Order: sequence, then structure tokens, then C-alpha cells
Amino acid sequence: MVAAVNRPPGLPDHISHAIGGRAVESRSGAVFEVLDPVSNKTYATVAAGDAGDIEDAVAAARTAFERGSWSRATARQRARVLNRIADAVEEREATLAEWESFDTGLPISQATGQARRAAENFRFFADVVVALHEDAYSTPNTQLGYVLRRPIGVAGLITPWNTPFMLESWKLAPALASGCSVVLKPAEFTPLSASLWAGIFAEAGLPEGVFNLVNGLGEQAGQALVDHPEVPLISFTGETTTGMTIMGRSAAHLKGLSMELGGKSPVVVFADADLEAALDSTLFGVFSLNGERCTAGSRILVERPLYEEFCARFAERASRIVVGDPHHPDTEVGALVHPEHYNRVLSYVEIGKSEARLLAGGARPAHLPDGNYLAPTVFADVHPDARIFQEEIFGPVVALTPFDTEEEALALANAVRYGLAGYVWTSDLRRGHRVAAGIEAGMVWLNSHNVRDLRTPFGGVKYSGVGHEGGRRSIEFYTNEHIVHVALDVARTPRFGAGQGQAAS
Repeated sequence: MVAAVNRPPGLPDHISHAIGGRAVESRSGAVFEVLDPVSNKTYATVAAGDAGDIEDAVAAARTAFERGSWSRATARQRARVLNRIADAVEEREATLAEWESFDTGLPISQATGQARRAAENFRFFADVVVALHEDAYSTPNTQLGYVLRRPIGVAGLITPWNTPFMLESWKLAPALASGCSVVLKPAEFTPLSASLWAGIFAEAGLPEGVFNLVNGLGEQAGQALVDHPEVPLISFTGETTTGMTIMGRSAAHLKGLSMELGGKSPVVVFADADLEAALDSTLFGVFSLNGERCTAGSRILVERPLYEEFCARFAERASRIVVGDPHHPDTEVGALVHPEHYNRVLSYVEIGKSEARLLAGGARPAHLPDGNYLAPTVFADVHPDARIFQEEIFGPVVALTPFDTEEEALALANAVRYGLAGYVWTSDLRRGHRVAAGIEAGMVWLNSHNVRDLRTPFGGVKYSGVGHEGGRRSIEFYTNEHIVHVALDVARTPRFGAGQGQAAS
């Protein structure tokens, strides 16, 4: 193994599965290597799971579920453990930031906040599950019906490689709050921070077997988890093509699905917008997290009177964004996660050069000869038929397109197959509300950027997802409604077969 650059202290050389409260290797003994994105050198080996390891993890999760120490615990009991999990996450904040930045290439300044957000997810769902009410329906003097919520069973969680620890917490917190047992399959590009969960959960007092983790490739471990007949739920975040495959394979067992998929989110900037605020938001929205974010505003639609000024100022700001070592506190864009993904993004940059006008970036920064670095790349005059307008790139690349009317802006915003997020900038709030309502997306921000209330639904429409999570909706996904009907008086039922009537002649 070659020593990686800027290797944080305490980093493991090997990462195992976590099944039934124990660190275990793959049944087959197989491993795969993971690279750090700054040097593209191997920093660790990881147990490579397959169907046999998924079988062991599901069996452990199912045993824990049936044992009932977690699935039948009260909401308050589970909430206490969730809050202890949040405490343990916060205590590891510095380590998490270092490991996440090292593993993903995210700037340390942006990785630092991920631990706090992960902890908040657990605290939030601890509150939700305690405050959740169960409905009752009364028919006066006749019947009372009351609804119980019961955890469904073993939840399969498949998570992506961008901000992995925080996005894992987004699924783990509501699943555990609901009383489910879980099997987590983290992204193979970024398994590092996920390896901390087993220790965190043990420290917080989560019963053994409730949490299980199997590393591995999607085509092996992920597919086996989706195919397992005793996993009734799959929550997946990732790209759309994989989501379509999961949906097809889940049909055989009628699994519940929650899938947050790809995005190509529009930002509509009208000429009367607060230009400084719009520039700050659009630059941050597409270039933060290295552009590797599902809700990135990667298509910016600008009203024509403002278009040329916006393009010039946006490109000038983009050209001054600090690209460099993710561990340096001044870095704003770090290294893309993996050479495979880096080469894919570069291929779109080359496509863009033949489709539109390049205003900034488009190549590796001269001072960074190694690693997966790309200067923030800005294309202008992008036609809606262009591939860089239509297809998700998932990197620091943005397309700028002019429009003349509100109707044209909406047509352009909705001219792609995705519908995850949208953004609108205008000082005319009546128009802002009209346009926000007209954008085909699960979430729209008006004069704001991606600030989320955890109580609100999160998810997309069209090819951006199936179902919504967030707040009570997450609890509803991981639980079944179980209604009990109780007679309040003597039941008066027609007496079939009691011999009181004569058959019709």
C-alpha cells in the first residue's frame, strides 16, 4: 500500500463490516482498495461484501428486531439513545471532518459542518418520535378506531459518496427512531466515515444487531440487499439509472421505496433581482461541495437585460475561487471524489466546449498537476438541447442561458427530465410565487439558497425520485399503520344462518 498524502492520524489501514455487534470480514475474504482523491493512491483496503455477507447482516438485524429490545422500546427510550448518539457524533467532530475531507476531497471548511448536521438529524428525530401522535376516530356510541404505528422491520439503506456521513445520518436517524433494525451499504468510493458508526452506536447503548453495515460494490452488496426477501424497505440516494434498477428489482417483493435521485436544478434570475445576493447564492449553490451535490443550481437562467452583466460577473468570481488542497482552510473547491468520476466530469467539459461559450475554467488548475482537480467551469449561451443543459454532471460545472419572458423561463426550467430543486431570484414577490409554483420540482427556494427546515418534505419529482422524507414523513416511511376497531356497544350484526327467515320462493 502506498502512503497517501496528508493522511490523518488514526486512519485505519483496513475497514471491516459490522454485523451483529462485531467487526467481521467478508465470507469470501475478498477486499477492495480505496483511494484518496488528492493523490489517487490507496490508503486502505475494505472488506468486499456479497450476498453471503448481506444474508448474515439481515439475519442479525431480523433477530434483533424480533427480540424487541429496540423495536418494542417506547419512543422515549429510543429518543434517549438517539440523543446519546448525537452527543457521540459531536464529540468526534474534528476526527469526522478530517476523515471526511480526506476521503471525499471536500474542503475541510465545508466538511467541518457535516458532523453537527449529522448530530442534529438524530436530535431532531428523537423529538419527532416522542411528539408523534397516533390518530383516533370515534363513531358516537358505536365504535372507536385507533391507529398504531409499528416499525416495519429491517430497513436497507444505500447511501452516496458526497457528504457520506451526514447523508447516512439522514437515513439512520429516522429508521432507528421508528424502531427498525437496519443494514447500511455505504458508497464504495467513501467508506471511511461510515466505519465510525458501529463504535458510536455501541457507546450510545443501541442494542447489538440493530445496526449492521456491509461494505462492497453496488452490483454485489447493494444488489443483494435490494433482492433480499426479508428487507421490506429500501431507502436509496444516488443517481437515477441505479434508482431505476432498484425499483425494477424491488417489484418482486413489493418493497417500500424512498429514492432521492439525480438533479439538474434551475436557478431563475430576473432582471430586478438583488444581483449581489443572487451572485453569492448561485456561486455557492453550484461550486460548494465541489459541485457534487444533488440540489446544485447547475442551470442558471437569466433574464436578458441582466444576462451579459451577470455572465461577466459570475465568470469573474468563479475564476477567483480558491481551488486546492482540501485540508487547507482557505480552499473553496477541493478534489473530486475519484478518478473515475473526475474523468466523467472532464468528458462533459469537453462536450460543453463544442456546445457553448466557455467563460471560465474548463481545465485542471496549473498549480495542481496531480489529483482530481478541476477549475470551476462556466459555460454561457447554453441551448436547452445541449447535453450540458440536459444531463447531470455532478461537478463544478454550470450552464448559463438567457430568457426573455416569464413563460420562457418556466419552459426552460422544466425542459429537463429531472425535478429535484429550483431557485428563483426576483424582487417582485407575486411573480416569485407564480414562478416557484410553476417549476416542476420537489423543492423550490425563493430569494434563498438550499436552507432546509428538517420538518419539511425532501424529495423530487419526475426522474429525481420516488417519495419524500423529512419530519413525520420519514417516520411514516419506516412504519406501518395498524388500526384497531373497538365496539362501544353491543355489536349488532346480521345473523346469517340463525334460521329466522325463509328462503325466497
